[in-house]
Amino acid sequence: MPSLWVDADACPRVAREIIVRAAERTATPTWFVANHTVPLPRSRTVKSLAVSHGFDAADDEIIERLAAGDLVITSDLPLAMTAIERGARVMTTRGEALDANNIRARVQMRDFMETLRASGEHTGGPKGYSDADRREFANALDRWLAKQR
Repeated sequence: MPSLWVDADACPRVAREIIVRAAERTATPTWFVANHTVPLPRSRTVKSLAVSHGFDAADDEIIERLAAGDLVITSDLPLAMTAIERGARVMTTRGEALDANNIRARVQMRDFMETLRASGEHTGGPKGYSDADRREFANALDRWLAKQR
């Protein structure tokens, strides 16, 4: 069975709880990778991996350990692009599937927005994590897990 790899540095707590419940229910090997220890319940299938505090250390660890067919849960677009290139599936914590057909456009938009912010433009941040986001994510994760059985 493929593993779940969670970029836990920016994973909302409610999404983390959804992932833990789903991983336990399906006995899916799951790793939360972050620059700090992620509080998780005791589990045989869900583990936390704290990495050094270097820039992109958690991302690098995920890329090094993932296998083709694994699912990476992240909103980090450069991590998503590399994971896709290595054959992993990628989903955001809002349930959006990222793949070879949409990742380059997303990265280009991110770079454009970064350029605007650097020039002093106020672009605002991401919207808050809503109940609809939570439902979309839980449903998308359940669909992926069901396909793995």
